[in-house]
Amino acid sequence: MKPAATSPAPGDESKSVPLPQGWRCYKSPEGCRYYVNTGSKETTWKRPSATYGTPVRPPAQRNSLPEVNGTRYTTGSSMHPTDPPGVPLRRTTMDKQNPGNNSPAKRQNKEIKETKITINCVTFPLPSVTPDQPEQQLLKPNEWSYCDYFWTDKKDPQGTPSVGGFEVLLQKQLKGKQMQKEMAEFVRERIKIEDEYSKNLSKLSQSPLAAQEEGTLGEAWAQLKRSCHDEAEVHLKFSNKLQCEVEKPLLTFRDNFKKELKKYDHHIIDLRKQLASRYAGVEKARKALADRQKDLEVKTQQLDIKHMNKHEEDIKKARRKSTQAGDDLMHNVDLYNRAQSKWFEEMVTTSLELERLEVERVEMIRQNLRQYTTLRHETDMFNQSLFPGTLVYRSSALCFLSIYLTVEPVDQLLQSVDPAKDRELWVQEHKTGDLRPVDMDI
Repeated sequence: MKPAATSPAPGDESKSVPLPQGWRCYKSPEGCRYYVNTGSKETTWKRPSATYGTPVRPPAQRNSLPEVNGTRYTTGSSMHPTDPPGVPLRRTTMDKQNPGNNSPAKRQNKEIKETKITINCVTFPLPSVTPDQPEQQLLKPNEWSYCDYFWTDKKDPQGTPSVGGFEVLLQKQLKGKQMQKEMAEFVRERIKIEDEYSKNLSKLSQSPLAAQEEGTLGEAWAQLKRSCHDEAEVHLKFSNKLQCEVEKPLLTFRDNFKKELKKYDHHIIDLRKQLASRYAGVEKARKALADRQKDLEVKTQQLDIKHMNKHEEDIKKARRKSTQAGDDLMHNVDLYNRAQSKWFEEMVTTSLELERLEVERVEMIRQNLRQYTTLRHETDMFNQSLFPGTLVYRSSALCFLSIYLTVEPVDQLLQSVDPAKDRELWVQEHKTGDLRPVDMDI
């Protein structure tokens, strides 16, 4: 709302008489004085009298919410998490003055500095840090946590935001689920090989070839054939244990992992859709307010020209509509900030859950692969015991060489698996942004 062409006459303002409680005097960009009630946000060009004014609205009551990763959130009228000492989570900067009433002051503030930027319906602070805009600290500064580095959207080669930060995290987990499936398929193929090998050995042990050999040599030959049968049994047991102790746990964990990811995916997507809807409501309310203010400005100019009672009534109606449009805008901004705050809280919680699931997945696979190497070692040791007499020393050496070349290197690498180190390397390569969202201003 722009001031009238002529400012109030100096005789109308008694500088010696103080303003009523709750009223403040401001100047518009054109140099005209106007008055704002800091409680009700009512504005007027006329200096209020001692009995003028409305009571100040009490502050909204705040209730505490559960802690998330050691950080306590609180909620009031706009559901904003509060900042713990030294760690600002989201800066609450919503201007509570009615934009339909005090547009001159709003225009002055807007001309001073823009500190926000909106990307895909999410409001972020500008990267530049000023004394009145402290730097955001990480939520988990000593860890490369998912909850700190995936707030903005991933950009394509042209620099256009294409994939949300949460989607990057989700794709990471989906890839891990696929890798787990492929590992289970690998073990299944190994089981098939063992089954086939066991069947062939058992079949070979029943072969009548050289069955007519007599004497001590015949006894040795018969024992060799029995050892093939025993070796077939060892590999059959190895195959069964692989299926029960390695393949089945991999597939079971994968199914549970898939259910968890699906739940988190749908929940975050729904919240992001709601946030986009609230943003559209804010934009619609902004346009409505601009139209009402323009209409009020036109009618005010007409009054300056004609000074007619009818135009005064039109101005009152236009002013009421402008005030209502301002209230609607404040309401829509508040709804948006509530939706963004809810999305923010769920992003923190869900990213920490994805982090936990990833650690569980890595640990579970490591344990199952170590079980694989243990069973492989036991199979070789059983095979060693099947060769009697002069073959024992030679088979023992071969068994030790087999374990050293095939099993021992795997065991050593499995012992050095570090989920935290893996996460650090991955986050450094794929992070999308560590600036957290802030409230939208009116």
